[in-house]
Amino acid sequence: MRNIAILCLVLLAVACRPEVDHPQSADEWPQIWPDYVGVTVPAGIAPLNFAMADEQVECVDVVAKGSKGGQLHVNGSYADFDIDDWKELTEQNKGGEIVMTVCALRDGRWTRYRDFTIQVSEMPLDDYGLTYRRIPPGYEVGGHIGIYQRDLHSFDEFPILTETTVPGRCMNCHTANATDPSRLTMQIRGDNGGTLIQKDGVQKWLNTRTDSTRAAGSYAYWHPGGDYCAYAVNSVHQAFYVGTGQRIEVYHRFSDVVVLDTRNDELLLSPLLQTDDLEIFPAFSAKGDTLYYSTSKPCRVPAEYDKVKCSLCAIPFDAATGRFGEAADTLLNARQYDKSFVLAKPSYDGRWLMYTVADCGNFPVCRPEADLWLMDLRTRATRKLDEVNSPNTESWHSWSSNSRWFVFASKRDDGMYARLFLACIDSQGRVSKPFLLPQRNPRKFYGEMMDSYNMPDFTRVKVVFDAREAYRQVFNDERKQVKIR
Repeated sequence: MRNIAILCLVLLAVACRPEVDHPQSADEWPQIWPDYVGVTVPAGIAPLNFAMADEQVECVDVVAKGSKGGQLHVNGSYADFDIDDWKELTEQNKGGEIVMTVCALRDGRWTRYRDFTIQVSEMPLDDYGLTYRRIPPGYEVGGHIGIYQRDLHSFDEFPILTETTVPGRCMNCHTANATDPSRLTMQIRGDNGGTLIQKDGVQKWLNTRTDSTRAAGSYAYWHPGGDYCAYAVNSVHQAFYVGTGQRIEVYHRFSDVVVLDTRNDELLLSPLLQTDDLEIFPAFSAKGDTLYYSTSKPCRVPAEYDKVKCSLCAIPFDAATGRFGEAADTLLNARQYDKSFVLAKPSYDGRWLMYTVADCGNFPVCRPEADLWLMDLRTRATRKLDEVNSPNTESWHSWSSNSRWFVFASKRDDGMYARLFLACIDSQGRVSKPFLLPQRNPRKFYGEMMDSYNMPDFTRVKVVFDAREAYRQVFNDERKQVKIR
């Protein structure tokens, strides 16, 4: 009986994988989802599995042939490549391309589509993976919110800290030091809130709110030396639209920027970063001698939400003394452009500055017109990244450790869920077509996952984090109080 059962399974598998027979040629590229036609990928990335966009397709047959050698063949309800075989094919074809031949079975007839290519970059992506927060777009605390990490070279995802471990708590602003997770910070908001500083696996939970700062730290960014961490201190609020296509506006009633010296738990303040204006989203330069941030004039929010326009600024910082410069430089003036410039992040090689541009506001993930822009820090020339932008929201971008790849969150698929896309950038600032973060069965995975991604960041190695210790620290409610230097 056992042999008969095995035989039946084999026959069933064969029946579900019919061979291509007398296909009709179509002079068009296949409509596949995700859209991987013409993308550029790093060698060793997880397989770019895909399905036909037409769900009526009964079977898809794919041959992936490398320009420098190697070939894979898959056949089934979707293109499902073996991880090790795909890695070997991409490694073999660095600097070349993989030619994809797709045939689809529909209504008992095969169609062969025009071949398309996937470029395999010579520029490596050696980082282990990505960290990100997953959160249902339900606008409330709780549920299945969590911070996760994903191995970019497989489909493995691991929780770092989730709401099931610290029930009812909102965790956010998880930040590693230039992709090095040996320096990690995170913020727990609400009851039992606190700021985590983790160094080499040792957790320290702080109260970063003082009489001089009005709120705890959020929107963090490490100094490359690993001793300082910059934060915005602000209040976050939500307002909902009525009778429009837009759902929500997130705004801040106040916001300042501070820097924490993690060696002695002291806050460094500057009167230029604590004004009546709203200073937000700090980021240190690659050398650590400059702190970028955005600033906007106070408005009567939420009624005057459309008047919130953020300029992009920079202030000198001396790591040896912990002192700020005496004047700030405006890189992009909001009034001049009538735009809002936020979330500036420099590449780790010091060449580029990427930021998000929206018509207004300081929380672009809620702005459908938000796009990514790029500045050449050698010349300050700036441009819109048309290669990656879409008609919907682009935001939450981060750089790989070698500054040749970046990840960002986009709502291009449905306007509701932010998903992660990766793209390559060369030394001249040319950017490749972005590709959706691969999944083993992408249609099933993204169709069933009711979470948005935000705050993605690369990590060189897997994050080591003791969630049990975090639970103990969060609920014992003991926080070391930071001081003002």
